[in-house]
Amino acid sequence: MKRIDLKVGILIAFVPALLSLNGCGGVQAASNSEAPPATRVIPGFDVNVFAVEHPEQFPVVAATEQSAAPELVVTGTVNPDIARNVPVISLASGRVVEIHARLGDTVRKGQLLLTIRSDDVSGAFQNYRKAVADEVLSHTQLERAKDLYTHGAIALNDLQVAQDTDDKAKVDVETMAEHIRLLGNDPDHPNGMVNIHAPVSGVITDQQVTAAGGVQSLATNPFTISDLSRVWIICDVYENDLPNVHEGDIAEVRLNAYPDRVLTGAVDNIGTILDPSIRTAKVRIEVANPGFMRLGMFVTATFRGRTKDVRSVVPSSAILHLHDRDWVYVPASNKSFRRVEVAGGDLLADNSQQIKSGIKPGQQVVANAVVLEHCIAINR
Repeated sequence: MKRIDLKVGILIAFVPALLSLNGCGGVQAASNSEAPPATRVIPGFDVNVFAVEHPEQFPVVAATEQSAAPELVVTGTVNPDIARNVPVISLASGRVVEIHARLGDTVRKGQLLLTIRSDDVSGAFQNYRKAVADEVLSHTQLERAKDLYTHGAIALNDLQVAQDTDDKAKVDVETMAEHIRLLGNDPDHPNGMVNIHAPVSGVITDQQVTAAGGVQSLATNPFTISDLSRVWIICDVYENDLPNVHEGDIAEVRLNAYPDRVLTGAVDNIGTILDPSIRTAKVRIEVANPGFMRLGMFVTATFRGRTKDVRSVVPSSAILHLHDRDWVYVPASNKSFRRVEVAGGDLLADNSQQIKSGIKPGQQVVANAVVLEHCIAINR
């Protein structure tokens, strides 16, 4: 008696599951005589063609038409605009005494960056003082020559020589004074220290000096200041995709760190040299920096072609994502459906999706590919 009760219980437990298979080719309940006939999948010779007994159970819709510009999505990085990079140079060599700014600091024009002790300045002051002494002597000699010439004691030629010597002495003084100013000092205030100031406002993006280090005139740039109000996005575009990119095109830029922020920029340069190893060219996009872009950040750039392509649009439920590919089912002959691989496009607001390739506008597809695929999987 217990065995009979156990069998009855198991049968009752499986009745809902059996009923749920009705319509996909499963067992049909005897008590539901008005249910639609079961669908039985009959595999054919083509692995992508599946026959069903009742194809009317799977509604089909016609793909509509939509015009859209072709898209090209590439990756890139944020780089400084070279035209906005200003090197900070020193015409005086010497030893670093104090550093007033560091790499990454934001500085203003005229801000003190570096102080060095330079023998060049000491030598320049020495030459300047000698030139001043020579100029005083030449001026005294000129006044004496004028007085002697007035009394007829010397010839005109001697007066002219004295005048020429005095003029050259003045030139030497002016030249030595300007040399001191170029070294970053004041001729009227002798000082062995040289203060280096920021020539422009911006961010210090490169630093080549350390405390107590040495600075060689014109050999190294202690700092590089960059204006990051506008930056470059450098992207790698494959050779076959270059026809879809043109100078002046508008590109959408998304930072990996801020995927919800969409920036726009214009393509202002397309590299003329391909990388021989990966067959890509550098494409440069100039973008205004809202303030959160950092050098070296990874970005995704989307280029939209100038000409529009005709694409098919189907309900998003008509597309089956299987094995990292997109598929749709289209009606075939003899109560069967064919599974066709497509290239899915953008999702649209009305729960539909673009199809870049695979089917044409007007072609019929199964409205719900998941349901058909589920029934096929059950009956395999």
